[in-house]
Amino acid sequence: MLKITAIIPTFNEQDHILQAIESVSWADEIIVVDSFSTDKTVELALEKRVKIIKREYQYSASQKNWAIPQATNDWIFLLDADERLSVSLKEEILKWKTSNPKHNAYWIRRINHFMGKKIKYSGWQGDKVVRLFKKECRYEDKKVHSEISYSGEIGNLSNPLLHFTFKNTTHYLKKWDQYSTWSAKDHFEKGENPSFFHFLIKPAFRFFRDFFLRGGFLDGKTGFIVCKLSSMGVFLRYVKLKELKNNSPTK
Repeated sequence: MLKITAIIPTFNEQDHILQAIESVSWADEIIVVDSFSTDKTVELALEKRVKIIKREYQYSASQKNWAIPQATNDWIFLLDADERLSVSLKEEILKWKTSNPKHNAYWIRRINHFMGKKIKYSGWQGDKVVRLFKKECRYEDKKVHSEISYSGEIGNLSNPLLHFTFKNTTHYLKKWDQYSTWSAKDHFEKGENPSFFHFLIKPAFRFFRDFFLRGGFLDGKTGFIVCKLSSMGVFLRYVKLKELKNNSPTK
């Protein structure tokens, strides 16, 4: 039978950590990679059968790539603290563990919840992530939206991962402030120069695409909020990119 190490990156996740650990309680090893939380995250995790290691947080891909070699098993399941395995996904993985895998990494469809509501559309309906993979795999060295870099074909699991994302607009805006900073740095390193097009057209198109073309209106008022916040996030990214350009000695 295949053995899996579950890795859970954390920072101030006291509201999520116990449920996250329980969600991967089937794993052969559980590692909590904490970024020196200032709440009760580590204290709560210590109550469970887990290994806790600490490292100063830089960005998501860096943290995950550092954590992967700490595992003792050949397969990794990576879970963010605000994610949960559906019952059907857990059963699928337990069955998969007894098989002879054809792939070294697997896509998992993700169902997102926002402000207590399941979001079926709003540009989030195609969300999928690689979370089950061989230990030798690594994430792309990007500040945001990094995925597993692997040259072969990636398989697919049939059942979903549940993502209980931003609790409220305050939580959303706080996270997007950080995400937009990292995203701006990614674009800056590519030499991208923001223009009027980036400040006006791209945010407006993001809202139009997600709300109208991708069915955000079907998610009702919550869908409108999701789409509007997403477009604001695009605008914020390019404002911060402009700041980086203005402060660059090579501008």
